[in-house]
Parts: sequence; C-alpha cells; structure tokens
Amino acid sequence: MTLAVSANFDSGNIDVLSIDNPEDIRLSIRQDHQSDFYQWFHFRVTGAKGVPLTLRIVNAGGSAYPDGWPGYKARVSECRQVWAQAETSYASGELTIRYTPRSNSVWFAYFAPYSMERHHDLIAEMAQKPGVDVSVLGQTLDGQDLDLVTIGEAAKNKGGGNKRSVWIIARQHPGETMAEWAVEGMLRRLTDPADPVAARLRQKCVFYIVPNMNPDGSRRGHLRTNAAGVNLNREWGTPTLEASPEVFHVLAHMDKVGCDFCLDVHGDEAIPHNFIAGFEGVSEASEHQFELLERYKTALERISPDFQTRVGYEPSKPGEANLSMSTNALAARYGCLAMTLEMPFKDAEENPDPAHGWSGERSGHLGRACLDALLELADDLR
Repeated sequence: MTLAVSANFDSGNIDVLSIDNPEDIRLSIRQDHQSDFYQWFHFRVTGAKGVPLTLRIVNAGGSAYPDGWPGYKARVSECRQVWAQAETSYASGELTIRYTPRSNSVWFAYFAPYSMERHHDLIAEMAQKPGVDVSVLGQTLDGQDLDLVTIGEAAKNKGGGNKRSVWIIARQHPGETMAEWAVEGMLRRLTDPADPVAARLRQKCVFYIVPNMNPDGSRRGHLRTNAAGVNLNREWGTPTLEASPEVFHVLAHMDKVGCDFCLDVHGDEAIPHNFIAGFEGVSEASEHQFELLERYKTALERISPDFQTRVGYEPSKPGEANLSMSTNALAARYGCLAMTLEMPFKDAEENPDPAHGWSGERSGHLGRACLDALLELADDLR
C-alpha cells in the first residue's frame, strides 16, 4: 500500500504538506471555518504497517491555546474503540508525534473523538428508554437537528413546579469531545432502573439534556465554533437564528420550562485537572447561589478522586462577569446554580494513566459522579 494521510470524514481535520519521508511527515491543522481558532486534529494514516512514523504538526505554535501542547500526548487508535497516548513532544512551535503502526490503518486525534454517528446511536438508545422523551429543539445552520433528551415527568409549572428543572449541556466547543463522553455517562446512569441515585433524582428533577450543542462544528472538525465561525459560549446575551441558532433554541426552551440548575460541560487545553468554573463575577447572584456552588464542588471532590478544587480559572471580580457566557448568563437570568465543568486534554495529575491519559471512559465516570453531587443539594435548588 502507498503511504497516505486523510481527514475527509466526520470530525476530520488536517492538511498534508509533505509525505515523501515517513520519518518527516509534515502536517498543518486547518482553522475553523470563518475563524482564527484551531487546535483540534483528527486524521488517518494508511499503508504504514510496521513503519516508524514521525508526524510533525508544523503550525501548532500558532494554535488557539499553545500552552496546551507542553506535556500533552496525542491520542492514537487502530481499532477506533480504545485510544492510547502516543509518544509526543513539542518544541519550536511544532508538535511531533512518533508511532509505529501494527496495521495499515491507524487514527490520530487531539482527544478520543465522539462522532456524530455515535451521537445518533446515543439518541436512538435514549429514545427507547421508559420515561425518556427525545425531541428536536431546532436546526443548525448546516441543517442538522439539535437534539434534546428529557428525563422525568413534565414539570407542572414553569420553573419546575414540584420538581427542579435541571439542564445539562455539552460541546458548545465541538473539539472538546470529553464533554459528550461525560454526558453519555450521565444519560446511561439516569436511565438505569437499578440505580438508586438515578431513581431518586428522577423523583426530584426533570432533566433537560443537550448532549451536543454544536453538531455543525463537530462534523466539520472545528475546535471552538459553529458553521458560521461563532463561539457559542459568547452568544448567551443576544443569540440569533442567523449566527447562533443553537443557543437561541436552547435559551427559548429554558425560558419555557425554567432552569434551576445548569451544568455546562467543557474541556480545557492547558490545565491538567478537572475543575469547576462558577459565576463569581455576577453581581445579581445571591448568597444562596454561592452557597450551593461551594456545596456542589465540595461534594464532587469528596465523591470523585478525579475532581479537585485547588486549581482552576481565576474568578472574575464582582460585577465583572462576562454575561455572554452561559454560566454567568444563566446564573443572572434565572437566579439558578450554573457551573462549567472543565476536563483536561492532558492527563489528569490526580490519577495519571500513562497508557491512556484522561479518556472518554474516565470522562463518563466523572459525569456519573456529578449526579451524586447533584442529589446532595437537589432539594435546595430554586
């Protein structure tokens, strides 16, 4: 077979600059459409069984978050089921990956991909579960469906009635695939009839879950933006159908059913820890909201050895919150407990795994733990 590199598939992203020498394959990550953002890569190498490969991503230094490269290891898979860490180094603005394939087909990615095909399989699986309703909030700019999974009986009144309205959204930034892996873990647990935590949560809450906020960016192989090159997590102040229909439709449904809790799931390129970012700079936030935020973080740290509260983003000063971001906007709009869960692209320093690093599977387990923490304060949400 002839050595080749391709990325013309769901979430694929790479340009081939030179492939004449397998020990010096030179590649470049494409920018998000109509945007300067880039960092996500996902490509396939064929025809290289037993051949030592050196792959150089020559424009890594100009990416959106160059601090994400030192200490990072690319993910590699020959079966597309198990993703391992490849030998990776970063110097002089280039990311270098070294790997010797055991077969003639091998995939490399920034993180374990979560394909649109897997997304559709997850939605189909949820639609078969008792007590689960699957609906479409609207269409994206590329004409894809924006899926909503609702779990629990409909709330009696706006704001949840006797039940709390709990929102979980993921992948506003499509390259942060760990977010949908985490939501998959949550959905599987919430629909497990033998799980007592899930049963109790279904009694207390109605769950509104958007596993993928950005299907267009996901399929296009974007890091951070939708089909129009718009960062959805800067659209929560004034979303529009022309630029950010994804946020527009979700916010409209939130206004309809209420929002007592929202967990927005993301990934962070540079910080090798799992952490939560809150709404500290929101001047409208109440002491009750701040108390719930601290209680949630404390509970999650106790429940999951993979979560910590020592390292995270510098909180905004009072009155300086960016209200175009979901967590801040929702905390101000609804007076609810809103949070952003960040997971690493690098390995998590709390429990490093040299073989696989932080993974989709571990993201799913952390997602399950988030439900344990939610149950501890569900009665106090308002």
